[in-house]
Amino acid sequence: MSPEMVITIIQRAFEVMIVLGGPLLLAGLVTGLIISVFQAATQINEATLSFIPKLLITFVVMVLAGPWMLESIMDYTIRLYRSIPELIG
Repeated sequence: MSPEMVITIIQRAFEVMIVLGGPLLLAGLVTGLIISVFQAATQINEATLSFIPKLLITFVVMVLAGPWMLESIMDYTIRLYRSIPELIG
């Protein structure tokens, strides 16, 4: 196995990680931004106010995108396992 192959495997793993984590992080970011604007407009200075909405939105996105995320990670894992003979020899 050459160093280029290892770098390619790691690069693909990071790509899958970013694609799978992106929707969850983006939903939390947008929710936090909306709550922050609401807090600034109403002058409510409560740090824990944004925690529950972010948690709920992240859970909803996970439920909705879960099948796609599971399919993506399974596809990546299957492709990785099938490429083991090529990587070894």
